Amino acid sequence: MPATDKDLYARLDSLGLSWRTKEHAPLHTVQESKSLRDRLPGGHVKNLFLRDKKKRVWLVVAEENRLIDLKTFKKRIGAQGSLSFGSSDLLMEVLGVTPGSVTPFGLVNDTKGRVTVILDEELMDLDLINVHPLRNDATTTIKSTDLLIFIRNCGHDLQIMNLKGD
Repeated sequence: MPATDKDLYARLDSLGLSWRTKEHAPLHTVQESKSLRDRLPGGHVKNLFLRDKKKRVWLVVAEENRLIDLKTFKKRIGAQGSLSFGSSDLLMEVLGVTPGSVTPFGLVNDTKGRVTVILDEELMDLDLINVHPLRNDATTTIKSTDLLIFIRNCGHDLQIMNLKGD
């Protein structure tokens, strides 16, 4: 059974991380989430759950307006064959979330360490970042440094990349 948002909050608290969550109507896309900008300070993200033909999986956490050309990006990360979005079944299997709820907090469910995490360098330069807490009807604000602690605590290495050129 995947972790719930309550499990996530308990994990964040156990790590001594600072966070706050705001409830709202379900949001499925970056465009929909733009309605919250005046109420949630900090950087806003888009999350790409990607896979290649060898079934390797990536989670790319980027600044919400970042354009990423998957053909160029696949060369940078060493993907084999085409790079595509992971299916909803794979997303649930690996991160324990549904489409529209993709989040770096889903790494709490990737106990086998299948996901390679790539973070947008420019996004990580911000003090605060806003992400879904395993569901898309709330947004959790966390310090970028605390997000790094969380990801590493989940057993994941990460790469911080300049994604401007992608």
